[in-house]
Amino acid sequence: MRVGRVELFAGRTFLIVLMAFTLLPFISIFLTALHPSGTVPSGFALPEDPQWGNFVEAFKVANMTALLASSTFIVLAVVPVSLIISTMAAFSIGLLRIRGARVLFALFVFGLTLPFGGIIVPLYYLERAMGIYNTRFAIVLPLIALYMPFAVYWMRAHFVNMPDEISEAARVDGATTWDLFWQIHLPLARAPIASLGILMSVWTWNQFLLALVLVEDPTRRTMAGALGAFQGHYATDVPLLCAGTILILVPTLVVFVLFQRQIIAALLQGSIKG
Repeated sequence: MRVGRVELFAGRTFLIVLMAFTLLPFISIFLTALHPSGTVPSGFALPEDPQWGNFVEAFKVANMTALLASSTFIVLAVVPVSLIISTMAAFSIGLLRIRGARVLFALFVFGLTLPFGGIIVPLYYLERAMGIYNTRFAIVLPLIALYMPFAVYWMRAHFVNMPDEISEAARVDGATTWDLFWQIHLPLARAPIASLGILMSVWTWNQFLLALVLVEDPTRRTMAGALGAFQGHYATDVPLLCAGTILILVPTLVVFVLFQRQIIAALLQGSIKG
C-alpha cells in the first residue's frame, strides 16, 4: 500500500512539473502581449496598464479574417480527401489482403520516415513546373500525400483487427466488396476515422514549413504559416508579435478543448493497436 502511495505521489509530481514547463511559455507570451506596443518586457513582468487593444491591432495587422478563411479552406480540402483515400487503401491492405499487400504496407511504413524538410526543395521546383506555386493547392496536394503513410498505417490497425467472421457472414448474404466496405466496415470504423480526422485537422491548421516555403502570399497560407510573415514585418514590436501568436493558437486550443476526449482516445488507440 505504501509503494502505491509513493508511485502516486511521484506520478502527480511529475505531471505537475510537466504541466508547469508546458504552461509557463504560454503565460509569458500572454503577459508580454499585454504590454504597450513597442516595449520589450522581460520575463513574467505584469503590465501596470494591460493593453488589450494589442489583440485587436494584431488581428487587423495580420489580416486574420483572410487567414481564417484560407486555413479553413486548406483543412476542408485536405482532411476529407485524405480520410477517403487512406480508409480505402487500409481496407484493401488490412482486410482484403490484396496481392502485394505486405509490400504496399512496407512502402507506407517507409513513408513515415520521410521528413518534411527533406523533400521541401524538390516540392518547390515541382510545383513551380506544375504552375501551382503560390496557390493554396501548393499546400493541399503535398499534405494529402504526406499524410498517407500515417493515415494508412492508422486505419490498417483498425481493419486488421476486425474479426473475419463479419466479412464471411456478409459474403454469405451476397454482399459485394463495395457493400462490405461501405455498409459494414465503414460504419464500424467511425471512431478511428473521427480520431484521425481530428488529428489531421490540427496538424493541417498548424502546418508551418510547407506554407512558408511554397506560398508567398500570406493570405493564402495557414494561420501558423502566416506567422512567419507577421514576424518578419513586426519582429521589433514584441507585444504585437506575441498578441498575434496568441490569436493564431486560439483555434487550435478551442479544438483541443472541445475534442480532448476523442484526441486522447485516438492517441491511446494508436499506441495499442498495430
